[in-house]
Amino acid sequence: MNRRRFVIALAGSATVPLWLTHISTVRGGKTLDSNKIELSAAEWRNRLTPEQYHVLRDEGTERAGTSPLNDEKRDGTFICAGCDQALFHSSMKFDSGTGWPSFFDVIEGAVETKRDFKLIWPRTEYHCSRCGGHHGHVFNDGPKPTGLRYCNNGIAVAHLTTPSFVKCSHV
Repeated sequence: MNRRRFVIALAGSATVPLWLTHISTVRGGKTLDSNKIELSAAEWRNRLTPEQYHVLRDEGTERAGTSPLNDEKRDGTFICAGCDQALFHSSMKFDSGTGWPSFFDVIEGAVETKRDFKLIWPRTEYHCSRCGGHHGHVFNDGPKPTGLRYCNNGIAVAHLTTPSFVKCSHV
């Protein structure tokens, strides 16, 4: 089992400390600077599932309504499935009714945007600022306070829960 699958399995079955969301070990990659990583296509294929590779590296889209993260309501952080960079806090998530996990804001500096002309009208595509992985598109039809909707492919992120602390009493 590789680290990525272990972290995802752990996030689904147990509470993970918030500090774990900031782990950014680059396995086999070349560090371009303190924030960017670069891997070969073969290294990305080894690191990601075929579905994740299609979305993150080929700028594909998963089918609407297929992500279990659509119904994720627990406190925590959504991280990039490509490099573990924190992208969204759970407080930024909302139900857009589109079939994809949606967020009204991102963690500062976590994404970069570019224009996408793949359809008839131009759209704004966003990528992880660390690894360049494609996550989705941003639209101007979200809720306040930003009015934005970051429509994210669920397969491109993992959710890490915020720890629940049990109140201890001293004897």
